Amino acid sequence: MRRVLVSLTAACAALSAATVPAGAAGSAGAVTDAATGWEPAPSPSWSYPAGVRCDFAVQGAPVVDEVVRRTVRAYPDGTKLVEYQGALVVRVVNTATGASYDADASGHALVELRPDRSQRWYVLGPILAGFGTGGGNVPRGLYTVDGAYTLDVSPTGYKTLTMLDGTTDPLCDKVA
Repeated sequence: MRRVLVSLTAACAALSAATVPAGAAGSAGAVTDAATGWEPAPSPSWSYPAGVRCDFAVQGAPVVDEVVRRTVRAYPDGTKLVEYQGALVVRVVNTATGASYDADASGHALVELRPDRSQRWYVLGPILAGFGTGGGNVPRGLYTVDGAYTLDVSPTGYKTLTMLDGTTDPLCDKVA
């Protein structure tokens, strides 16, 4: 496991060697940097009715969104390797009570996007992940997943989280 963690860390560090240029980060008014390929990757707001992620209706919206992405490789079969990085804080709100929590989702990810709509995420740091009932190897809920891990998403949407080193923090509990 240590060798995989070191390899994952090295891969993300090597890809980050080309730093995000000034003006490329941030979703408000940012433009693609032609020299490096970084472009804004704004995160959409979302909402789920009671019982889908939490026992109550919940919604989320970015309060800080400086995420950028670039395509690292594109393969003849249509598979792409896309890198994401930048600050992202999502306000998670219990719509019944108004209770909220600002979740840091500023992880660094390499995402393999395949033509069959499956994905494999290689991540260092925190992201926000949601799991539905029977939709993955983690119980239904919303989580901040932090550390070094992979997240596989099948063509049907089934998610498999494999932690190399890290934590899952349930967000439904924070806004209950």
